[in-house]
Amino acid sequence: MASAASAPAFERLAGIRALAESGRFKAWFLDQFGVLHDGKKPYPGAVFALERLAEKGAKMVIISNSSRRSSVTMEKLRSLGFDPSCFLGAITSGELTHQYLHKRDDPWFAALGRKCVHLTWGNRGAISLEGLGLQVASNVEEAEFILAHGTEALGLPSGDPLPKSLEELEQVLMLCLEKRLPMVVANPDYVTVEARDLRVMPGTLAAKYENLGGEVKWMGKPDKVIYASAMSLAGVNAHECIMVGDSLHHDIKGANGSRVESAFITGGIHAAELGLNEIGETAEEDTIDSLCSKHGSYPTYVLPSFTW
Repeated sequence: MASAASAPAFERLAGIRALAESGRFKAWFLDQFGVLHDGKKPYPGAVFALERLAEKGAKMVIISNSSRRSSVTMEKLRSLGFDPSCFLGAITSGELTHQYLHKRDDPWFAALGRKCVHLTWGNRGAISLEGLGLQVASNVEEAEFILAHGTEALGLPSGDPLPKSLEELEQVLMLCLEKRLPMVVANPDYVTVEARDLRVMPGTLAAKYENLGGEVKWMGKPDKVIYASAMSLAGVNAHECIMVGDSLHHDIKGANGSRVESAFITGGIHAAELGLNEIGETAEEDTIDSLCSKHGSYPTYVLPSFTW
């Protein structure tokens, strides 16, 4: 692991204006939770910054590890005051998962079978599997794979969610491990920001499953699959785009792996680790260096928040 002293240097910025006006990047890939909003309301200055960026002609794509379909993500942004016409579109891990399960033209997905154990959301709204030709298994014994969309419930054959604690879901996964069931994780995030709190995401369960020897297909950041999809949508090459995100493991490491430059927003999921209490606060450089080295993730730029 690189030491802080040998870590690649980053440039500190107060906002995105200089980058936007330079025309350096044709396409901007934006994470949503922790960058544009906290799940409940937009961050101060984010709507304005996005509109100014659109005026500069930037191609903008939302890249999100949300387990929801892209259309749901765009509607969420509209409800929070963002103009969907500013974006070329959204690529979510949920959308990619849906497409791969539907098309089955990838050999790994073609071999999955049709009966799944479904980890889904409860209070946040269960994920529909309509149109995928899947059967939700009523028990692990009859299942052929695990589909992880959420961390609040176990999907029932009826399509309804049965609320479960994290501990209960982990117990189900232990039974799946005994059967060597492969897992598709439609939201690789470990945690996400929700109204300044951190909520456990499916990536946490998937990482435990993988660490215990389970096979996991990660359908979002930091895997290259989602960055390649965004570049294809925007019609750009890696050197023409920048990823803006708040997760060193998912956004920044993913950008590093795809040879895309990146901007790290310090006020998102790492705020507490960086000693930040308020949106827009500036983190100490040594603290940022240390955290980047810990994750092996190195941003090109560092900003307190997504502002102009």
